[in-house]
Amino acid sequence: MADDSDAERTEEASPRRLEKAREEGDVPRSREIATFTVLMTAGASLWMFGGSLVGRLGATLHSGLSLDREQVYNPDILLERIFDDVLNVMLACLPIAGAIMLVALLSPLLIGGWLFSSKAFMPNFMKLNPIKGIGNMFSTNSLIELLKAIAKTVLVGAVAWVVIMGQKEAMLGLAVEPLNAGSAHAGEMIAKSFLFIVGALGVVALIDGPYQLWHYNNKMKMTRQEMIQEHKESDGNPQIKGKIRQMQREMARGRMMQNVPTADVIVTNPTHYAVALKYADGQKGAPRVVAKGVDEVAAKIRELGAEHKIAMLEAPALARALYKHTDIDEEIPEKLYSAVAEVLAYVYQLRAFKKGDGAYPDRPSKLAVPPEMDPHDPAYQQPGRRAARPDSNDGVMQ
Repeated sequence: MADDSDAERTEEASPRRLEKAREEGDVPRSREIATFTVLMTAGASLWMFGGSLVGRLGATLHSGLSLDREQVYNPDILLERIFDDVLNVMLACLPIAGAIMLVALLSPLLIGGWLFSSKAFMPNFMKLNPIKGIGNMFSTNSLIELLKAIAKTVLVGAVAWVVIMGQKEAMLGLAVEPLNAGSAHAGEMIAKSFLFIVGALGVVALIDGPYQLWHYNNKMKMTRQEMIQEHKESDGNPQIKGKIRQMQREMARGRMMQNVPTADVIVTNPTHYAVALKYADGQKGAPRVVAKGVDEVAAKIRELGAEHKIAMLEAPALARALYKHTDIDEEIPEKLYSAVAEVLAYVYQLRAFKKGDGAYPDRPSKLAVPPEMDPHDPAYQQPGRRAARPDSNDGVMQ
C-alpha cells in the first residue's frame, strides 16, 4: 500500500505544518456534508417557497402564451414582454437560489473553514506522474473511498426503495384524482421521498465528517526526524544564531563605548575590571553605570578614558561590586552610595584643583564596600565557588 510509510508518523502535526498545509490549500473537507446541506436547503426552500414559485411560474407561462395582434406585429413590444417574463422567472427563483448559494458558502465553516490559496491554482506536474497515480489507486485511502461510495449507494438506494414502495398505491391512485388535488398530492409525495433520501445522506455526512478530520490529522502527522528538522528550521542554525549573537554583542559594545567619553570617572581593578560612572548635578536618582567590562573590554574602556582625559580610580573591590551588581545605564546599588560618593567627591575636587581652585585632594584610601557586595570577598563566597584572586591595594590613576 502507498500509505504504509504513515506507520512511522507518530508525532502530532505542529502548528507550523498545519499552517503550511493551509497555505497550500490542504484542509479537511467533506463532500458529503456539503452535498447534504445544499440538498436539504433546496428541499426546505421548495417546501417554504414552492407555492409562491408555482403561482408565479404559472402566471408567467400564461402571460407568455397570451399574445395579441399588436405584440405579434411589433418586435419591440414582443422583446420587452419576453424580457419581463424572464425577469419574473428569475425573481420567482431568487429566494430558493439565494438560500442554496448562502448555504453553499457557509457549509465549509462546518469543517475546514473558508480558504483561498493561490498555490492551489498553480500547475503541479507531479500529479501527472503515472507511477504515483497508480500507487494512489491502490492506496488505503482509495480503498476506503470505494467502500464508502458503495455503502452510500446501498444506503440511499435502500431508503429510496422503501419510500417509493411505501407510496406505490398512492402513486397509482394519482391517475383517478382531479388535476389540482392530484398535483398537490404528487408534490407532497415527492417532497416526502426527497426528505427521506436526503436524510439518508445526512447519516452518511455524520459519519464522513469525523472520519475526514481523523484522516486529515493522521495524514498531517510527522516523523520524529521531520519534527527535529522543523525545530532546527524554526530555531535557526546554531552557527548562524551564534554569529548573530556575536554581532549583537559587538553592536551593544560599540554603543556602550560611545558613552565612555561622557563619564565622570572610571573605576578599575586595575587590569581585569573597568566601570565608567556618570553623575550630573541636579539629576534625579543616583549615579549611573554608562559602560563596564572585563579584560579586553576593560582595557578598551581605560584606553578611551585616557584619550578623553577621564579620571580613573584604581579601586578593585568597588570595581568588582559595581560590575557584578549593576547593568549598563542602571543606577548603582544603595549599598555602594557611600563609596561612590567618596569617589565623585575626589573627582570634583581634582577638577577644581586643575582649574586653580583649591588644594590637591587626598586620594581615597579605603572605600566603604560591603563585603557581601564584593565577589572576591570571603563573605560573598558560596560553596563551590573558586577562591578569590588577590588584587593590588586601592590607589589612584590619572
